[in-house]
Amino acid sequence: MWLWDTQEVALFFSITLYVCHLAGAISIRSPQQSLTRPVQQDVLFSVDISCVGIPTIQWTFMSGRVSREIGAWQPGGFTNVSEDYMDRILTYTNGSMGLSDLRIQDTGFYMITVTELSGSSKDAGFVLNVEEVLYEDLQYLAVFAVVLASLAGFLMVSMWLMDKAYSQINAWRQRRQMPENDVTELQPL
Repeated sequence: MWLWDTQEVALFFSITLYVCHLAGAISIRSPQQSLTRPVQQDVLFSVDISCVGIPTIQWTFMSGRVSREIGAWQPGGFTNVSEDYMDRILTYTNGSMGLSDLRIQDTGFYMITVTELSGSSKDAGFVLNVEEVLYEDLQYLAVFAVVLASLAGFLMVSMWLMDKAYSQINAWRQRRQMPENDVTELQPL
């Protein structure tokens, strides 16, 4: 009467659950995988991981020929951050990592590896581009403009003072060349 007996249904559900477990054992979700930030700012590599059990989260930096571990931790457990990043890293239980005080050398590829207790793991990557701040060039330009304006003002005031002094000297010379005031006799008419 029944198409399947109880053992077959139990076996089917067990296999289905096992396959679903293997297919979605570890997932790493991230809203943005390419980031651009200016020098001396902070960046958050935002991820949301899900897996069976307590995972080990490891972040690695790669750029050109350089590859170095940033840190590894377990949510609610140990945190092991390398000495190069000790004062600049914030770790989060969802797998996210914050990096502060960015430098040009921080430009590169960042990879998160999530490993379960069973040994299965999954990777995801981020590209970080750290840009130099162009505002510093603008500050130099603004300072240069202020210096030029101050110099122009100084020259204009100097020219005005020299013009006044020239006028005074000319007036003095003209007074010197005039005959002295003689008493002139008026003759009656």
